[in-house]
Amino acid sequence: MTHFIRVLEFSDKEHALENFCRSFRSGESGSGIFSVDASTFKSLPSSAFAYWMSPSVGDAFGQLRNFAEHGLKAQVGCSTKDDFRFLRLWWELREPSDKWINLAKGGRYSPFYSDIHLQINWKNDAAELEAAILKKYPYLGDSANWVLHRESDYLKPGITWTRRTKSDFSPRFLPAGCIFSEKGLSAFVEDGRSNKISATLAVLSSSACRSLIEVQLAAADKSQAGGVANSYEVGIIKSTPSPEVGAEVTEHLAALACRAWRQKLTLDSIQESSHAFLLPGALRARLGSFDPPVIEAELVRVQAEIDSIAFDLYGFREEDRTLVRDSHAAAHANVGETDADDDGEDEESALATDQTESLLSWAMGVAFGRFDWRLATGERAAPYELNPFDPLPAISPGMLPDGAKPFHQHTGILIDDQGHPHDLARLVEQVLETVDAPVTEDVRRWLQKDFFAFHLKRYSKSRRKAPIYWPLATASGSYTLWLYYPSLSDQTLFTAVNDFVDPKLDDVRRDLQDLRDKGAGRSKQDEKHLEALASLEHELADLRDSLLEIAPNYRPDHDDGVQITAAPLWKLFRHKPWQKVLKDTWAKLEKGDYDWAHLAMNYWSQRVRDKCTTDKSLAIAHNLEYLYIEPEIAPKKARGRAKK
Repeated sequence: MTHFIRVLEFSDKEHALENFCRSFRSGESGSGIFSVDASTFKSLPSSAFAYWMSPSVGDAFGQLRNFAEHGLKAQVGCSTKDDFRFLRLWWELREPSDKWINLAKGGRYSPFYSDIHLQINWKNDAAELEAAILKKYPYLGDSANWVLHRESDYLKPGITWTRRTKSDFSPRFLPAGCIFSEKGLSAFVEDGRSNKISATLAVLSSSACRSLIEVQLAAADKSQAGGVANSYEVGIIKSTPSPEVGAEVTEHLAALACRAWRQKLTLDSIQESSHAFLLPGALRARLGSFDPPVIEAELVRVQAEIDSIAFDLYGFREEDRTLVRDSHAAAHANVGETDADDDGEDEESALATDQTESLLSWAMGVAFGRFDWRLATGERAAPYELNPFDPLPAISPGMLPDGAKPFHQHTGILIDDQGHPHDLARLVEQVLETVDAPVTEDVRRWLQKDFFAFHLKRYSKSRRKAPIYWPLATASGSYTLWLYYPSLSDQTLFTAVNDFVDPKLDDVRRDLQDLRDKGAGRSKQDEKHLEALASLEHELADLRDSLLEIAPNYRPDHDDGVQITAAPLWKLFRHKPWQKVLKDTWAKLEKGDYDWAHLAMNYWSQRVRDKCTTDKSLAIAHNLEYLYIEPEIAPKKARGRAKK
C-alpha cells in the first residue's frame, strides 16, 4: 500500500502536514490520509494519479465500457480568432438570415439549460471567416478546417458544455440549428434519438458520472475557491465509463432531464434578453404559477432522483455515494466564482435583478413596440411551449409578433419631453396603467439618471456590449432623443432633426422671443426662465448641427453590430463609460482596424476597396470579390547540391 496525505484545503499546510504525520505514526486515520494500492491507477485513462478515488470509481473504470464505446461522439467546435468581427448577440441582428447561425460558446455553470445568445457569421459555409483565418495563419494552406472543424455535427441536436471552467461540469441541451465553438464542446449520440440524448445528458449530469470525470482531471482540489480551472476535453468525456441503461430507465432519465430543462427555462422567462422571455418577474405569475424557490426545490429533487438512479447504474457503494455527495456539495458552494473561459463575465442572474427596474425596462420595451403587453392583460394567451431540441425562435415569446399592432405608433424615436405625444416617460406610465402595475418610482428621473447604466449591463454578454435603446442628448441632458436600434435606418437622424429637434427649437425660440418682448417688465422668475431657455436653445442648436453633420454618411447596417453602428454618434451619448467605448471604436474605425464593417465602406470607401484587392475576407464582406487578386504562388526552390 502507498500512503498519501492531502493538505490542499488547509491554509497552513506545514502545520497540517505535521499533524497528519503524527496521527499516521500513532496509527490514527483521518479524512486527509489515503492508503491506496498504486496498481489501481492502471485502470484509469492515462493512469491518472487519483489517490483519493473511492473503490466504486475504480470498479467503474475497470468493468464498464466508456461513452465512446456506447456510441457517444464528443466533438470540438470552431474558433473565429476574431470574435468581435464574427460574433453577434442575437438581438443585434434585425431579422433571421442564412448568414447568422446560433453559436453555443460555453457559459457559466448551468446544467441542463442555458440560453444561447450568440450568433456566428457562417454565410456560404463560413467563407468570409475562413478567408480571414487563412490570411492570419497562412501556414494552414487553402483550408481552415483545422480551426473551423466543419467535420463536426453542426446544426444537429445534442449536448454541450463549457470546456474550461473553475465550476463543476455542467452539460446542457444543445438545440437543433446551432454551431458550437471550441469553448463550448458538444456531444451527439449515433442514432440521434431525442430520448437517448436526454437520458445521456441525465447520466452525464449525475454526481456519479461527475466523480468519474473528476478522477481523470486529478481534481482533488475542486472544492477550493480560487482553485485551478479544469478542462473538460472531449477525450475525457469519451473515456468516462458509461453504464448499461435499459429502455425503461432511459425513458425515465430522459423525462427527468427534460423536466429540469423546463424548470430552468421557466426561471429564465423573466430575463428580457433571453429567447425564453415572457414577462418581467413582477408580472410573470399572470401566465401561470411562477415561484422561484419552489422551482429551485424541484430542481434539487430532480437532481437527487437522477443521482440515485445513476448511483445504482454505476453500482456505487453506499459509503462512496456519501463521499461523492459531500464533495459536490462543497464544490457547489463556490459556483459563483468567476470561471476561466466561461464567456459569461457580463451576465447577471435574472432572479437577482431588481423587479421594479425590470418592470420599467419591460414597459419601455412595450412603448417602443418590442414587447407584447397583452400577455400581462390576458388579451393574448401564453405562446406554445418550447422543447429542448427545438431550434431557437427568431424572437422570444414575450416579444410583439410580426404584424401585431404596437402599443404606440412611432418612427423608431421617442423623446424625453414632457407634454409631447412621443414623450417616453409618459408612455411608460401609460403601459404600467394599462397592465395595472403601478410603481412608486419617478419614471422620468429614472430614465434620465438610472436607466441606461442598467440597460447597458443587462444587454452586455460574452464581452459584447449591445444596448438597443440609445439616449442621444444635449450637453446638459436637458433634452434627449431615444433611438430604437432595431428601427435604425439611413433616414433616422434626418427624422430626428426634422420631426423632433427643429420643432422643439422653434418652440424654444418663440418662448424666448415672448420673454424678450416683455423687456423691463420681466420678473426674476422670467429672467431665470429666459436664461434656461437661452441655454437650451444653444444646446439644441448644437445637437441639431451634430446630427446633420453625421446624417449624410450614416447608413447603419445591423450586421455591423451595436458598437460599430453607434460609434459615429459617440459624442451624443452622455453615459461616460459607454461614450469611451464608442470613442475608442470610432478611433479604430478611422484607423482602419474594422474595415470589414459596412460603416467603414460608407466613410472610407476607397481605402476599403483598395484593401479588398489583397484581403479576400474583406472582399467577401463587402460583396466585392471581383476586386480580389490572388497572389502569385512563389516557385519552389529546386533541391540539390550547390554547384561548385
